[in-house]
Amino acid sequence: MHHLTDPVRALTGLRRVLRPGGLLAVRETDYGAYFWDPASAGLDRWLELYHLVTARNGAEADAGRHLPSWIRQAGFDELTVSSSNWTFAGPDRAWWGESWADRVRLSAYATQAVEYGLSTPEELEDLATAWREWADAPDALFVVPHVEVLARR
Repeated sequence: MHHLTDPVRALTGLRRVLRPGGLLAVRETDYGAYFWDPASAGLDRWLELYHLVTARNGAEADAGRHLPSWIRQAGFDELTVSSSNWTFAGPDRAWWGESWADRVRLSAYATQAVEYGLSTPEELEDLATAWREWADAPDALFVVPHVEVLARR
């Protein structure tokens, strides 16, 4: 949902194809609620830049907090809302850090950040380094919250 320019339209389409009594299950992250330790100016900038790129694309990086409202706007009225987290610590942090180090340099995020004039290739290399430095910290922690909604047609 956080990649879509019109998530309500997408959810309305899902409602349309659900048969009566059908179950919609949606889980979405909320970038604005991410937190990590140790503190990192590079990761702070990564998150700021992620929000800027997403907004420029007409999407909403903080989609999780809007999910219940969007689903209700799509015509669902009985919602069960919950939340959960992904937690990257211990050995998992190496994968998470390297995954983002690659994405900040090699993905559409990187291409768009430069194309939109929001960043430079040099800054993106610095952000990749910040991700690796975070992952190398022995007690590094990164928490990714999600909002989950179940709704019946």
